[in-house]
Amino acid sequence: MEQLERLKREIGPLSVWARPSLKDIYLARGYDAHLDDPNVIARAWADAALFSDSGKYIYENDLIAGSLTGILFDGPESEELIQAHRLVDSYGARQFRTNNDHFAPDYATFLSEGVDGTIARIGKSREAHADDAEALEFLDAMEIEMRGLSAFIEGYARTAWRKADECPARLQTLAAMAEACGHVVHDAPRTFREALQLMWLVHLAFRITGRSAMALGRVDQFLYPFFERDLAAGRLTEDEASELLACAFYKIGDDTVNIAIGGVNPDGTDALNRLSYAVLHAVGACNIPGPNLSARIHSGTAEDFLDECLRVIGTGLGYPALMNDEVNIPALMRYGYAVEDARDYCMVGCIENFLQGRQPPWSDGRFNTPKYIELALNRGVCMLTGVRQGPDTGDPASFATMGDFMAAFEAQLRHGASRYMRLFYNQNESVNPKTYKSPLLSCFCRDCIGRAKDINEGGALYPSVHGACCMGIATVSDSLAAIEKLVFETKRMTLSRLAECLKADFKGCEEERRLMLAAPKYGNDDEYVDKYAVWFVEKMHEIFSRYRTRDGGGVYLAMAANTQNISAGREVAATPDGRRACEALNDAASPMHGRDKNGPTAVALSTTKPDYSLVACGTVLNQKYSPVMFQNNQMREKLRALIRVYFARGGQEMQINAVSRAVLMDASEHPENYGGLVVRVSGFSAFYTSLSREVQEDILQRTEHS
Repeated sequence: MEQLERLKREIGPLSVWARPSLKDIYLARGYDAHLDDPNVIARAWADAALFSDSGKYIYENDLIAGSLTGILFDGPESEELIQAHRLVDSYGARQFRTNNDHFAPDYATFLSEGVDGTIARIGKSREAHADDAEALEFLDAMEIEMRGLSAFIEGYARTAWRKADECPARLQTLAAMAEACGHVVHDAPRTFREALQLMWLVHLAFRITGRSAMALGRVDQFLYPFFERDLAAGRLTEDEASELLACAFYKIGDDTVNIAIGGVNPDGTDALNRLSYAVLHAVGACNIPGPNLSARIHSGTAEDFLDECLRVIGTGLGYPALMNDEVNIPALMRYGYAVEDARDYCMVGCIENFLQGRQPPWSDGRFNTPKYIELALNRGVCMLTGVRQGPDTGDPASFATMGDFMAAFEAQLRHGASRYMRLFYNQNESVNPKTYKSPLLSCFCRDCIGRAKDINEGGALYPSVHGACCMGIATVSDSLAAIEKLVFETKRMTLSRLAECLKADFKGCEEERRLMLAAPKYGNDDEYVDKYAVWFVEKMHEIFSRYRTRDGGGVYLAMAANTQNISAGREVAATPDGRRACEALNDAASPMHGRDKNGPTAVALSTTKPDYSLVACGTVLNQKYSPVMFQNNQMREKLRALIRVYFARGGQEMQINAVSRAVLMDASEHPENYGGLVVRVSGFSAFYTSLSREVQEDILQRTEHS
């Protein structure tokens, strides 16, 4: 991919995306010209001004027009920008917890009808809602957004033609770019290049308005008809398609933009196609954190595709994450979705299952489950601060059986979940939906245009959902197993003594801590402890499934933490598994670092015992394998077999690091030599040297299998 390599050299360090933005200047111009208009109309005109007036920058070596560079600047803020911030901030905006971004637009419909086709559909909806003033106002705002988007695309067409005039050496490439942009200003795309160009400029439009983690979704499905026609007509080769994709994907930078490939079609047949491979190779060639690639796998997925996924993972990139259709689809169907829609899922953000273009933007939060063991052992009072955080569930000395302790723990969990949900409701319902409408976003969600309603006001086919990310499955399971073994079975200590040791962070309790560390540990195919992981998933589902979002959607369960197992650990006193106070919890759904002693097969057997069809958001099982595992056919075959067993037994998701401990340690000590080293963190990848030392250490401590 020579063109991609030239583009990489031109863009240089990816810190370009950290530069400040001029977007508020352009938004303020739109607002300022429509100060007396209704809120939703003013918002639409502000976006339209941003789209039409912002700079249109095309890199010298690019193949797909569009970058953030046109709205970025260096240097101090001007007085104009300060005043613009003031006006724009006064209008306010939704945030992640109020359903703003982390959304997968309905690109399939948009590419089939184009800008003018979407405007025509808005016109038909106007006729259907002729007697509804509020609906007509919202449809007007949608049309303003669409015409603004058209001006945005036209600006790139003009810029590409101007560059073609200025650079005869690249006339053919720039003319092809300009013609692609020019056609999709109004009309639906005809070719793969036009479809990719239109998709990319829509994604960029969302990005410059300030929305992040906007997924591209199932690109190998909605771009495939264009790809297939071009291949048949001889207009395109697979290598050319990969390079076009890579030139777009590389500009994602470090934004967490999820792309899904593979899986099944809405009718249940295998969806894998030649474009799936082209996308995989494009992301591999980019070798940067941003394109968060997810490969949907099912029992009928071709073995050579899984092998190609492992080859890309083996470069050290950590992509793609491997997702199990045969768990995710049943998990989604628990929430009443049509089977065809559940089969058409993608992911947003890190690993969050999402129905593309059919529901409002995603939101989630972290539920620090191990904290409630501490509260059950201390009558609801935090051992670190002495502040009450839960109900008084009794003196641990009075708990005569493991069942007594589990009842206290469950009472703390239920109270904690009620508090978690109340905090979420108070945030999520804090914005007035009439004031915070999103006409552009709504154009890309079924069936907001037909219903003439905002995406967050009933326009979407399905209601919003929220993910409760239940942290610490291994920390909890190991702790419960230690309590059962040491207190109620072998009686090596009383529950009161155990609680005293935890409050003291094991000072003077070295023998007790040794016993706790020696108790059974999750990840070793030991039923004694694994039964608590099964309980954990079932109990968390039972507790959270009784809640609903403001518009009646479900509260999904997740087993994920990103890097917040570290910050969450700071909130938790020492735990009965032998972990010291404020140390990190286990990482997502993985065994605790270093405690999975019996090899990767035992990890797969332990971590597939819980019923992950109860976890509709997703699971993060992080694994680290020696790079040698990816370097020949026989070793990859063994790894493929392990993954197949893991998925056949009900594993939901696996993501793999393939960078050796020696390399990571050297990168920690000599970061100047490893600026381009990408690693899988937890749900996303990142440049290793950009991570905090705490996160680097967390990755280093993961068991490296071989």
